Amino acid sequence: MVATPLGPPEHVGRPQEVGRPELEDAISADVVVIGAGFAGLSAAVRLAGAGLKVVVLEEAPRLGGRATSFTDKTTGDHIDNGQHALFGCYRETYAFLRAIGTDALAPLDPKLSLVMADTTGRRAALSCPPLPAPMHLMAGVLAWSALPLADRWSTAKMAPFLRQARKRGAAAAAAEVPEHLTVAAWLSSMGQGPVVREWLWHPLALAALNQSPEVAGARAFARVLGELFSAEADASALGVPTVPLDALYAEPAARFVKARGGRVLRRTPARLSAEKTSGGFWVATTLKKPPDVFSAPAVICAVPWHALGALWPDRPPEGMAPIISQVNELASEPIVSVNLWFDRPVLTDRQVGLVGTHFHWAFGNDVGCLFRQETGGKDTRRHFRVAMVASGARDLLRQDNDALVALAERELGQCVPGARSARRTHALVVRAPRATFSVAPGAPARPGTVTPVPGLFLAGDWTDTGLPGTIEGAVRSGHAAAAAVLRGR
Repeated sequence: MVATPLGPPEHVGRPQEVGRPELEDAISADVVVIGAGFAGLSAAVRLAGAGLKVVVLEEAPRLGGRATSFTDKTTGDHIDNGQHALFGCYRETYAFLRAIGTDALAPLDPKLSLVMADTTGRRAALSCPPLPAPMHLMAGVLAWSALPLADRWSTAKMAPFLRQARKRGAAAAAAEVPEHLTVAAWLSSMGQGPVVREWLWHPLALAALNQSPEVAGARAFARVLGELFSAEADASALGVPTVPLDALYAEPAARFVKARGGRVLRRTPARLSAEKTSGGFWVATTLKKPPDVFSAPAVICAVPWHALGALWPDRPPEGMAPIISQVNELASEPIVSVNLWFDRPVLTDRQVGLVGTHFHWAFGNDVGCLFRQETGGKDTRRHFRVAMVASGARDLLRQDNDALVALAERELGQCVPGARSARRTHALVVRAPRATFSVAPGAPARPGTVTPVPGLFLAGDWTDTGLPGTIEGAVRSGHAAAAAVLRGR
């Protein structure tokens, strides 16, 4: 059963509870969502679209969680806290964007194309023809000048796995990969040559898993490959947002929820009651002074895994303690980004994969996180920005800013010779120590959406989505949580 909205955001209800003075002025809702990243907002949009009154509580001043945007104080540029890219196989993500009317802001390329460069300045573009997967990949690699002929032919040894993924599904095919294998070990066992690993498979693994191929589990990567090279023609097509993340999804999602009678509150850390009231309500109390109190029969916890236990000030509900202990054992993997501003354009491609370097990707050329400022059709900027991104960047995380900027600029110049003559005018380092969770073999199991506690649900890329820590995993978890709420009504 789907409920109709209970009224405008100003509506104040009184839960049927006696002897709880703090509830006398509680604001009632159908669902309270704690956390406003991709997981929380996708859940909120799905529920608001189904006619439920939703309250979203976000602790940070900005919406977006680990995928957010901010303004650089020196240049005034609005930039993402890290470059994010989408793929055609992100079906749930694009469904979410369509619901809020922004899917056109992350257009998909017509075909798989990848530009790589190494420290000698050698540039090689992989361009896959419009053939059914995985033949398009094989044909593209066979013509790719970056690889010696033997390595090109070695990719054909991946075809049986990819065909199985198409036939039986990515999850079923990935489940047959030995659990103890790392990405590097699995690729070696699949007969992949050293150059194709360095130029193709390892960069894809770093981008998808945010962890070194020597450490990350092969099953997670196999699942990604199975989805990227599925039967859908556009599954492996790249989509880089043409606006910052807050304009792509965070603010439009908030408007969607509010237009349907809900609330989206920032700077609003909240804590949950340890148990439902006798009237069947969960109580969320904000830490503001004076506090706001919200009550709802269902709550979706969409905070990062390491923040789950902090939602209960004293003790979690019975049944949640084992889950909290479980997720607290998930290790974190960092991302380090260095934004470099130059006095002239330095990239002729939207993004370039970097081989043999500490930083793995360079994004630029007015696309993706680098947004064009136009007046009368003319570019009015005096400075041009490149975002250098290092995944699984444990060795970089604690280096000081000057060292990171110097390293990023040096590696960009090595791989993109055109950058050497440009003058750097500004730099900004962004560290994300807990960007994703580890998918190393032996990592603890991830919890499901439905908890042992009635009316309490989990959402986040760290839940058991079958995917690594990706935007698609986060959105799938949000939609799964919304579906669970609707089933329980």
